[in-house]
Amino acid sequence: MANSETIKQKELFGHPVGLYVLFFTEMWERFSYYGMRAILVLYLVAQTNVENAGLGWTNGDALALYGWYTMMVYVMSIPGGIIADKFLGQKKSVLVGGVLLLFGHSILAVEQMWAFYTGLTLIVCGVGMLKPNISTMVGGLYKKGDIRRDKGFTIFYIGINVGAFLSSLVVGYVGEVYGWHYGFGLAGIGMGFGILQYVMGQKHLANVGNFLGASQNEEEKALLKKPLRKVEKDRVVVLLISFLLVIVFWGAFEQAGGLMNIYTMEKTNRMLMGWQVPASWFQSLNAMFIIFLGTSVALFWANRKLKGKVSTSLFKMIVGLIIMGTGFFFMTGATAQFESTGTSEMYWLVLAYLFHTVGELCLSPVALSFITKLAPVKYASIMMGVYFAMTGFGSKLAGLLGEWSESLGEYTIFTGIAVFCVILGSLVLLVRKKLEGLTHGVEDEEVDMHHEEAEGFELADN
Repeated sequence: MANSETIKQKELFGHPVGLYVLFFTEMWERFSYYGMRAILVLYLVAQTNVENAGLGWTNGDALALYGWYTMMVYVMSIPGGIIADKFLGQKKSVLVGGVLLLFGHSILAVEQMWAFYTGLTLIVCGVGMLKPNISTMVGGLYKKGDIRRDKGFTIFYIGINVGAFLSSLVVGYVGEVYGWHYGFGLAGIGMGFGILQYVMGQKHLANVGNFLGASQNEEEKALLKKPLRKVEKDRVVVLLISFLLVIVFWGAFEQAGGLMNIYTMEKTNRMLMGWQVPASWFQSLNAMFIIFLGTSVALFWANRKLKGKVSTSLFKMIVGLIIMGTGFFFMTGATAQFESTGTSEMYWLVLAYLFHTVGELCLSPVALSFITKLAPVKYASIMMGVYFAMTGFGSKLAGLLGEWSESLGEYTIFTGIAVFCVILGSLVLLVRKKLEGLTHGVEDEEVDMHHEEAEGFELADN
């Protein structure tokens, strides 16, 4: 995935400096996106006759729009990946996406319905251009078989969640207290910082994300013309099967911005020492846990790999789905408490978000790294786009489940999600080894490289 020149890059804390440029770019992009997401549904359902007026939609209508919006945000990653692979390259596509996002979030600050829908459309297009390509660029910073790749994606993922954590607090508070459109505008300012930082850091990205069609390297040009080998086709099959886990995972996980968000506002006792915690603040729990637990989870899996225990990407993703699903049993407890006492306590939400976070850390950054290992070079951004499209379909599923809660009830939805995730994860676990055989040892290359490095250090010591 990396260009030949990426082997010789300036490094900081053991990773290419370009990783930190992408880290901060994605941090500000996620600040803008998650800030807007934290208040979108709350704005839609807020009454029109109050001081901080919303649109007065029903919960069902709001969750329906939320589902379509979050789905399209990620489905547009497919054309975004195609544009990068066929025309612009990843680096230019990220810049175009950032500019679209800046305009989209800024237009949302205008209190008109045309501005609302125009802003959402621009955000959908912007995320589609930026999201798959910036993630692919992270993989391009590391040469084939580099054991640091998974750790690099975890660092990158922490950047995502620093932005998400700050935005849920800052944008969420401004939106709920001072006005929804002030919150939307603040998200746009955050995206402006992201673009500025990305442009200033281009010198550290000189050898990554360039359009292969314009390359002067004959070997790279040849990759565009060669048909896929059987090994590459098998690896694509594994990726596509793993994407089924992704749809289910995000279909459950994205209840955070929809059904769980409304449940927090309407049915949770949010009083803390005489002060009511804003509902949108609970969106920051996931990001906060990722910031504190991200490196610990990555080290846990790294230690398992060094001890020779099962720690393949597919195994991590399956475990992540099961752990995340288990977290919904706490929401079952919350709804049971509400039905018996008329309210539910905040600790149920905290525990649910904790399990969701550990599950996410096992699946999401690992899936990003997995794609950069298995995807054919000429389809790198397209395959990343397909991955994000799967997260989009998962988000749409989340919206549908939220709508069904109006007839089935939250208890049934939360419990059903938990049971389904645990059962599906257990079933895929049974066929894991067969699926991993189709990767043709792509992850064994990392182990071999690690042993070679270790032997090199021993020779140097001698």
